[in-house]
Amino acid sequence: MEFVGLSWVINVTTDKPQLWLGWHAAAQLAPMMILGIVGGVLADRVNRKKLLIATQAIMMVIAATLTIASYGRYPTIATVMTLTALLGAVGAFNVPAWQVLTPRLVPRAELTEAIVLNGLQFNMARVIGPALGGVLLGLFGPFALFAINTFSFLGVMFAVSTTPDAPAPPRVEGKSVWAELREALSFIYHRKGPWAAFLAMTVYGLLGAPLQRMLPQYASEVYFTRDLPKGQQEITYGLLLATMGLGAIGGAFLMRGLPKWYPKHHLIPIAVLVSGVCMAAFGAARSMWIGIPMLLVCGAGWLISFNATYAAMQLLVPDAMRGRVLAICNTAVFGVMGLGPVLSGYIGGLIADRMTPVAGIQMGVAGAGAILAAAGIVMLIWRTPEVDGLHPGDPGYDHRPGVFAGITASAHRPRPTQAD
Repeated sequence: MEFVGLSWVINVTTDKPQLWLGWHAAAQLAPMMILGIVGGVLADRVNRKKLLIATQAIMMVIAATLTIASYGRYPTIATVMTLTALLGAVGAFNVPAWQVLTPRLVPRAELTEAIVLNGLQFNMARVIGPALGGVLLGLFGPFALFAINTFSFLGVMFAVSTTPDAPAPPRVEGKSVWAELREALSFIYHRKGPWAAFLAMTVYGLLGAPLQRMLPQYASEVYFTRDLPKGQQEITYGLLLATMGLGAIGGAFLMRGLPKWYPKHHLIPIAVLVSGVCMAAFGAARSMWIGIPMLLVCGAGWLISFNATYAAMQLLVPDAMRGRVLAICNTAVFGVMGLGPVLSGYIGGLIADRMTPVAGIQMGVAGAGAILAAAGIVMLIWRTPEVDGLHPGDPGYDHRPGVFAGITASAHRPRPTQAD
């Protein structure tokens, strides 16, 4: 709901909303890029439960400040950008604490399903929040959304307080922060599985982020115009965001329904490819009747891709360095998720200067989707079995290039035994 309110404020109060929406993404995610690794180191050194409660309390104070600033008026763009950057800075310490908590609450064999379940409940909120937020935005303005968000942190802190304690894992005394970071970087870079998963999540973050960030402009420029009755554009924007969330819920159920043997190093490229194709189609279409189905598939691909890559990384990394490794992933992913909309907005602005504003919006999104689809094809042809912890000589280890083999994963299909 807060995301709906902030995006709409930027959309209606700035003269170049496409560019400012990109800068808003950068303001939110750049602090993650700068402080994310520090947050990961801290998550490996302190009590994770206490760190979660502390960061949630600070984020509540920032949310309350935004609520006060929006009372009776739209907050200024300077206020929005400043508070967004502060939230991003606190998030750099909050996100690693969340991520390292999950593997401590469930058995290793159930970790992937737990991450999928976490993604399911998160995206259920992405359906309800934007849909309800669009209605409330049209009726009462952004103040109502920001106020509800502020009080929601109380529920989060209560939920965290009910979990088992999560002390820091044992560590080698005397090892410096830089030595611990080098160890985590080396783990990612020098191992094929972690490196492939890292590249997949980074590429998707860079090229997939412009879609969600530019949805306000599809509601106000591409599908409709700004002279519609008050509330109709806001509700449409909420509907578009909710559609992505609904698609993500479908993606969670799809992951749950896949055979246990279907490997992540096949699933991730397929999700990237399908997302890219549908994102390009959404960007190019002028009709919401085409855009809605494409958004549904994009939402599913978004969840499957990120859940599968992060689940793979969680299973590959030892607990003692989990916070640092995941913080490096977050730093890269959130950093490029801030960069992607800026680049898309800049390229779209150049196209708008030569053609029309609507063409600039559409080409910025469609172009990113086309490149994402191309990346998915490359990943599908030249797969990396090490993402699933496989090595040469293991059953199912298959490095033969090919699109058909990449889709069917026939090398991993269980063979019937003589007893069967």
